[in-house]
Amino acid sequence: MRKCFSKRGQSTLEYAVLIVVIIAALIAMQVYLKRGIQGRMRESSDQIGEQFSPGYTVSNRVTNTFSNTLETTDAYSTTTEILNQFQNVTGAENVMAAANEYWGK
Repeated sequence: MRKCFSKRGQSTLEYAVLIVVIIAALIAMQVYLKRGIQGRMRESSDQIGEQFSPGYTVSNRVTNTFSNTLETTDAYSTTTEILNQFQNVTGAENVMAAANEYWGK
């Protein structure tokens, strides 16, 4: 009779340990899941585009483009090869709040 209770206690202990391991794994994965969701939200917001209000958008941007090219000329053709290209965009954009926008009412 005592052996039966021992096996039941062992089985309960195994289930408890299994539940603790699963909870620990979910807690450890929480950071990775959160970062994945934030990445998808960022990607979705980037696809929407920037806000724009004609007359109320002030933008100041400077774009610098640098490239190294190799141009080869022979008797019949000219070949241009772009070795590398860099583009740097700096600036700011300010859009007035939607509450101040005139909507035609």
